[in-house]
Amino acid sequence: MTTTTHEPKSGGNAGMDSEYLEVRGLSVSFDGFKAVTDVDITVLQGDLRFLIGPNGAGKTTLIDAITGLVPATGSATKSGSQLVGKKVHQIARLGVGRTFQTASVFEQLSVLQNLDIAAGAKRSALTMLRRRRSVLPGIDEALEITGLGALRDKPAGVLAHGQKQWLEIGMLLVQNASVLLLDEPVAGMSAEEREETGNLLRRIGGERVVVVVEHDMDFMRAFATSVTVLAGGKVLSEGTVEQVQADPKVQEVYLGTAAAIGTDLEDESTVQSKEAADA
Repeated sequence: MTTTTHEPKSGGNAGMDSEYLEVRGLSVSFDGFKAVTDVDITVLQGDLRFLIGPNGAGKTTLIDAITGLVPATGSATKSGSQLVGKKVHQIARLGVGRTFQTASVFEQLSVLQNLDIAAGAKRSALTMLRRRRSVLPGIDEALEITGLGALRDKPAGVLAHGQKQWLEIGMLLVQNASVLLLDEPVAGMSAEEREETGNLLRRIGGERVVVVVEHDMDFMRAFATSVTVLAGGKVLSEGTVEQVQADPKVQEVYLGTAAAIGTDLEDESTVQSKEAADA
C-alpha cells in the first residue's frame, strides 16, 4: 500500500493502480424483498466517502453484503479481488474491515491488549501464546493515530463511548485493513468526540479506502470528500457534498418536496419530526 500522506479528497489521491473498492450490480434480497438493487459504487484510495440516505435505504445492508455478512448477487471487488461469495474471515484477510454502531472491544482487557489481539489475527497460535517483549510498531502507530496512547494500559471497559469507537478503528489498522467500512461511527457521541472522530477519519483516509455510513448531516458536511445517497436500496445521487445537496432528487427524499430550502439537507430526526407534525 502506498505511503502517501495526502489529505482525503473527492475522487481519491492515488488512482486505480492503488487501493480501491468497486461495486457493480450488487443486490440483496430477503424473502423476495429487494433491500439493495443493482448498486454501482467506486471508491478510490484517499476519497473519504459518506453513504447517506433515509432509514431503510439499504446503507448498512450494503456494507453487510460487501463484508460477507449477508448473501448478495453482483460484484464487489477490493483492488481486483472479488469479495462476493467469500466468507467473512476471508474478506477480512483481504484487508477489508468494518465497524458496527456498537463498538466490539474486549472490555476486560487493556487498550494495548485489544490491539495486540487484533494484530495477532494473522499470527499462529504458538506465536500468540508467547509473551510480548515489546510493542509492535504497528500498534504504536495505531495508538498515536487514534490518540489513545495515554490510555494504553487502561481497561477498554472504562473508555468513553467515542474512545471505544477509536479503539475499534485502531484494531482494524493493526490488521492492515486498507478498506474500512464504518457504520455510524459518531452515533451517540458528544460534539467534541464527533470532531475528534472526523479528524481521525482524515488522518486515516488519505492512505485508505474509507466508507462511512452516517445519519449526522452536519458531520457529513464537515468531513466528507464525496457522498453517495441511497434511497429504496438504489443509488439516488453521487458527487461532492455541494453537488448532492443541490440535487432536487435528494431534496425531495429528505424534505418531502422538490422545493429547495437553501441547499442544505436536514438531518433525519428533523425530517421525522416534520412528518409527525404534518400527520
